[in-house]
Amino acid sequence: MPGSILGNKLRVSTWGESHGMGIGVVIDGCPAGLALTETDIQAYLDRRKPGQSKFSTPRREDDAVTIQSGVFEGKTTGTPISLAVYNKNQRSADYSEIASYYRPGHADYTFDAKYGFRDYRGGGRSSGRETIGRVAAGAVAAKLLQTLGVRFLTYTKSIGPVAISGEQFDAAQISQNALYMPDAKAAGQAAQYLEDCMKNRDSSGGVVECIIKGVPAGIGEPVFDKLDARLAGAIFSIGAVKGFEIGDGFRAAYANGSENNDAFYYKEDGTVAKKTNHAGGILGGISDGTDIVFRAAFKPTPSISAAQETVNKNGETISVQIGGRHDPVIVPRAVVVVEAMAALTIADLMLENMSARTDAIWDFYKNK
Repeated sequence: MPGSILGNKLRVSTWGESHGMGIGVVIDGCPAGLALTETDIQAYLDRRKPGQSKFSTPRREDDAVTIQSGVFEGKTTGTPISLAVYNKNQRSADYSEIASYYRPGHADYTFDAKYGFRDYRGGGRSSGRETIGRVAAGAVAAKLLQTLGVRFLTYTKSIGPVAISGEQFDAAQISQNALYMPDAKAAGQAAQYLEDCMKNRDSSGGVVECIIKGVPAGIGEPVFDKLDARLAGAIFSIGAVKGFEIGDGFRAAYANGSENNDAFYYKEDGTVAKKTNHAGGILGGISDGTDIVFRAAFKPTPSISAAQETVNKNGETISVQIGGRHDPVIVPRAVVVVEAMAALTIADLMLENMSARTDAIWDFYKNK
């Protein structure tokens, strides 16, 4: 299957299906000498695993990761890192009914059109469970970036009509509620909204916001590999994402240049800074040294128990109600997926940037 590989210098290849033996990833290009343990990776996987609240699927999986290669005595060796998570709680019988029809909002029809058949047990490669490999790889990228001073702050910005308030923003709240919202009041309101959705056998969409701190100026390429373009591609590769914006995003279309431009100034230490950040930390496809700020819009979970109209393989129009175990909202578990994809993108481009200037190459080899 083409399209399962991401990156140039830091390359990741995910594998596995929702109801197969397991899911995992192979990471090639991670430098040798990075301190890395299964605990580092598990911390990321624990943020996306199911069954953590009434707002996520009741499927119980510990999502325990094993490092199969590429690490020796707690440090990366420079060779490919293979990570695996084995499935333990599949219930394929829950999906036997849907083999004969196409679920609205799912990839059932398009997989059939492309391959001539499909894995109807949870969606196969189009299942949200595929993101395990991305998150495991993203944990490695984030560990590498941490050593370079790059940090991530990722959270739920909104669920349905409920959005966080700038005045009530409290980063400590992100880990204190099941919805990963940095606003306790908004989290309570969103929880009630989701309760109403569940009573109506419906689901909700929402928005994830990611702030990346510490990325130096000069990361990204000026044409096809722009930093914002690479981020957009990585985030759009997440199955349920339907929108992406960076900085002011679509609001910039309604602004004047005098409002949207970020004025530069010199700080006391002589470095260049900006008075505002409408650009979201990227100019001309290249990081400008300020916080990178972007948002991803997620569609509502397509698996709902309310009646929906569709067609079956016999050419009939039918009404269906989706059974099984499903999230009423994808967004909270997607927060770490967004962060992982951003980390992979930034790490890959920072490794690429090492060869952008001859003086950097000279400095490296002169000091050998």
